[in-house]
Amino acid sequence: MSQQLISLSPDLKKLRDEGYEICIKGNYLLAGHIPYVNRNKEIMYGTLVSELTLVNNTRTAQPGNHVIHFIGNHPCNKDGTVISAIQHASNTQTLYQEITINHSFSNKPASGYVDYFHKISRYADIISAPAKSLDGNVTEKTFRVIPDVDETSVFRYLDTNTSRANIDRVNSKLKGQRVAIIGLGGTGAYLLDLIAKTPVKEIHLFDGDDFQQHNAFRSPGAAMMELDSPNIKKVDYYTDIYSRMHSHIIPHSFYINDSNLGFLKRCSFVFLSIDNNSARKVIIEYLVREGVPFIDTGLGVNLVDDSLIGTIRTTVCTPSKNDHIADRIPMVDNDNNDYSPNIQMAELNAMNAIFAVLKWKKLAGFYQDLEEEHHCTYSINVAQLQNEDLKVSVC
Repeated sequence: MSQQLISLSPDLKKLRDEGYEICIKGNYLLAGHIPYVNRNKEIMYGTLVSELTLVNNTRTAQPGNHVIHFIGNHPCNKDGTVISAIQHASNTQTLYQEITINHSFSNKPASGYVDYFHKISRYADIISAPAKSLDGNVTEKTFRVIPDVDETSVFRYLDTNTSRANIDRVNSKLKGQRVAIIGLGGTGAYLLDLIAKTPVKEIHLFDGDDFQQHNAFRSPGAAMMELDSPNIKKVDYYTDIYSRMHSHIIPHSFYINDSNLGFLKRCSFVFLSIDNNSARKVIIEYLVREGVPFIDTGLGVNLVDDSLIGTIRTTVCTPSKNDHIADRIPMVDNDNNDYSPNIQMAELNAMNAIFAVLKWKKLAGFYQDLEEEHHCTYSINVAQLQNEDLKVSVC
């Protein structure tokens, strides 16, 4: 992927063709072997690190910002004084896996940087000028080709949104997880939409239903007017869509029951979004027994006086906290289930999924979690989000 991007994007190709040692790691562009002078008036070599903004998988866009990072000591003039014109911040931090930067520089042309050749070459000229004045033989243009690193990204294309926000380290907390979504109705589909944008190792989808026309009105995106197959399974339909982004989505076109619960044992985390309480009970008892953490979502909406009222529920269970689920999660089917209208709306399904994913990310340390609640509800008609572990309103 990296070499293809460099070859097909004119600015990156120009950098390589002119001899810069460039490579792409994660969502960052690196230019190595940049000569500079340190405080002791010695010639050293460092690495420039820039965010990488893309139009698509084979073409860069205009740089997202003018700031650039540097690996090495702070570059100095030939007399050992720092180059103050580009000073911005000096703070050692890890941006992505092996990329640990030491400084950030700021030099903004009046019209910004046109492309990455403009950005990298401009900073390289400023930083290397003192070194070149001390030794005319030093150069950043070595014509050394950096081989591709075998990245194990689950994405079909680079996640440049994360690098632009400088949260690669935070985002990496989700890596390696095998996530299961049981039930691909409205809420389950929105769960997939959000989780497919994270670097989890695998996403397993479980549902035996076909994708039908009513599903289109409570799910993300716009479904095709005529599906390729009249009996396409939900898991296959959504796998086809979201595999364009995440390469490790695994469909299972059956319902989870007591005969196939073993599929869940290898999962790191499970999301339940089903409306069959007896099936929910079987699954939950198994997950608790096996120590698999999960979030159960619930949505209850009723028509009252020509308006809809209802509650959205998010219940978390972990190996260290599971004594609350009997009081929080319905696990007995109602005799009137056959007559229930099963009212679902896209915005409520989306909100249900959002609350669940927010809590999952809190558990992973992605978001700060001061309350550590394991059960909360949102009441539509009074606009109240309730942390029911503490019995106090949090909103």
